[in-house]
Amino acid sequence: MSNTVYPLLQTINDPSDLRRLARAQLEVLATELRAYLLDSVAQTGGHLSSNLGTVELTVALHYVFNAPNDRMVWDVGHQTYPHKILTGRRDRMGSLRQFGGLSGFPQRAESEYDDFGTAHSSTSISAALGMALAAKIKGEERHVIAVIGDGALTAGMAFEALNNAGVADANLLVILNDNDMSISPPVGALNRYLAKLLSGQFYAAAKNAGKTVLKGAPPLFELAKRIEEHAKGMVVPATLFEKFGFNYIGPIDGHDLDSLIPTLENIKHLKGPQFLHVVTKKGQGYKLAEADPVAYHGPGKFDPTIGLQQPSTPPKLTFTQVFGDWLCDMAARDARLVGITPAMREGSGMVEFEKRFPQRYFDVGIAEQHALTFAAGLACEGLKPVVAIYSTFLQRAYDQLIHDVALQNLPVVFALDRAGLVGADGATHAGAYDIAFLRCIPNISLACPADENECRQLLTCAFEQNHPVAVRYPRGAGAGVAVHSGLESLPFGKAQLKRSGKDIAILAFGTLLYPALVAAEALGATVVNMRWVKPLDTELLLKVAAEHAVLVSVEEGAVMGGAGSAVSEALQAAGLTKPLLQLGLRDEFIEHGDVAKLLSLQGLDAKGIETSIRQRFGPLIGSGRAGLKAVA
Repeated sequence: MSNTVYPLLQTINDPSDLRRLARAQLEVLATELRAYLLDSVAQTGGHLSSNLGTVELTVALHYVFNAPNDRMVWDVGHQTYPHKILTGRRDRMGSLRQFGGLSGFPQRAESEYDDFGTAHSSTSISAALGMALAAKIKGEERHVIAVIGDGALTAGMAFEALNNAGVADANLLVILNDNDMSISPPVGALNRYLAKLLSGQFYAAAKNAGKTVLKGAPPLFELAKRIEEHAKGMVVPATLFEKFGFNYIGPIDGHDLDSLIPTLENIKHLKGPQFLHVVTKKGQGYKLAEADPVAYHGPGKFDPTIGLQQPSTPPKLTFTQVFGDWLCDMAARDARLVGITPAMREGSGMVEFEKRFPQRYFDVGIAEQHALTFAAGLACEGLKPVVAIYSTFLQRAYDQLIHDVALQNLPVVFALDRAGLVGADGATHAGAYDIAFLRCIPNISLACPADENECRQLLTCAFEQNHPVAVRYPRGAGAGVAVHSGLESLPFGKAQLKRSGKDIAILAFGTLLYPALVAAEALGATVVNMRWVKPLDTELLLKVAAEHAVLVSVEEGAVMGGAGSAVSEALQAAGLTKPLLQLGLRDEFIEHGDVAKLLSLQGLDAKGIETSIRQRFGPLIGSGRAGLKAVA
């Protein structure tokens, strides 16, 4: 951290310290908190724009409510750095998203103030409703708040929860953190007054009394309801949330503590489901982030006085960029191609595709289930959908994957980005399970490119098939091999003998081919670049098995049920008994940290692979190294 002094912020070690401040001090605290946040993230990297936008809201929530007795559930969790700073973790922010350090998301094991672990979107209302009803069942007095963004609110799960909460008779406050309104929201002095009025006891009491009186005269009751909705609709957005059974309040300025605090204090005394609409600005208080909140969504380390800079040397081509280039090239060749993303245009490398093929680009929002069934519908009509989706987010649409795509054997291509370990985002974002959960589904094939050029070629191969095919590839750059510009394919379901050796054969799936090759040099082992988990190249597999004493499978995925298990099943089916060492991600959730370090801890770097093989098959190693050759 820098040597900047934050005199007021440094006195806040937990929310009780904040609640002892005078109201006039809160603006100063918010200013220091925003400056500290910018200083901190600039030195560690992490989510910035969203956190700058929730400073005042976080201060107001901890000032009005009594955490940890009162529960706060933050949807996704990108915006919780101010919450972490105010709840006793200020001095640990220098360890953010680093191995052994603070998580970038709320984590129950990290703090008593993190009431629910999040990282995937749209779960907050469901969790908060459960907490609110649990308090009611147990007879405990507490407030429960869910803070959800306008993007996360587009997901079906959020609306399922709203639908349930509206009839559940729970004391629940849902706060919509709206930071992307398409029209100018009414957040001036008049609206502040109206928000206070609508959240006040008099309004609530009058409203309930009126309902009681008018229910005896149904026509008058219905007329009164319509007049109320019309009057509120003149000063607030649509009454959608009222239809769900919530008392809607807002929108109010989420950066105005003089509006936030009185409104929250009024809401504290209301019963039943409440919905507060708060308008904030991503990147608030840092002009560069305000101007480009996407670029500053999750920056690496940078100098805040200068802002983000282009690197002096061009960065390596990433797998995501390889996919984006391939998508545009294939779309130019085949008019049937359509691209689909569930709200991950930038992350999945589809910015250029949207520019060049806007009529064939579909961002369906945070709606993975819909994305897959939508793709299935397109495929039914003869189009060739390519769904660009993170491995960890495909988990959210497993039913649709099975029933709507695979069962109907529709030709949908799944570009699975962020397969394997992802580093700083940790267990919630790791693509550890796709091999295990995909290979058990009939009709689906799964490819694992070893490098960037193979990724492009296997995407072409996948697109050429007439059934669902997934291509999994990791975050960032790989071996740095040259990527050809054409649309050449690789043979479907065929592996490649990469190195001839003796006694030991290493079967490498995906990018772990390269550390496996290094280990093989020291071991005198054969290496096969398997390329496909399903279908396995059983012809080459059985040939290699017959010629070697032992086999070793290596994969950057869960070892339980993974590619190594597929090898074992194939050997058993062929009636071949052969010692098999399966190396992959262990049966544990892997925390955040540098990917290379995490792979090393899992024994999946070159040294770890060699060590595991020596420990298991030591007596077989040490002969036949002379004359070994690499196979092109």
